[in-house]
Amino acid sequence: MNGILVIAHAPLASALRQCVLHVFPDAAATVVALDVQPNVPPEESLQQARLMVEHMGADTVLMLTDVFGATPCNVAQRLLDRGGARLIAGVSLPMLLRAVTYRHETLDMLVSRAMAGGTQGIIPVNVTAPQNQNRRSHDQDHHDHQQ
Repeated sequence: MNGILVIAHAPLASALRQCVLHVFPDAAATVVALDVQPNVPPEESLQQARLMVEHMGADTVLMLTDVFGATPCNVAQRLLDRGGARLIAGVSLPMLLRAVTYRHETLDMLVSRAMAGGTQGIIPVNVTAPQNQNRRSHDQDHHDHQQ
């Protein structure tokens, strides 16, 4: 089974994990969170992340971070040196819920499912009743270029 490590600016990682455990209480051992605190050196956050991955004991790990290029993402990128790890920046609750739902699949499939969950979780909501809203198909091969 895949482990899932959320690395984000404090307190986002822990908050996302708590939301997931509300829906999937059985996922506590496989979903861990590292809140990157302000004024903490990246090397210290990296060491914490390494320990979390080791403690999880998963063969493969999906890492989710909040913002590409920020400290949490940079820390996670340094963990990619270990085999069996993948990283997605731009974590959201729909993305994380999808990842936890499919955490038993291969790591490549898990990455695909998580990314689909993130994009499909973005839905324009109208004032009208839900049955009257237009639902877009979110086929991965479909690209909608709106300006």
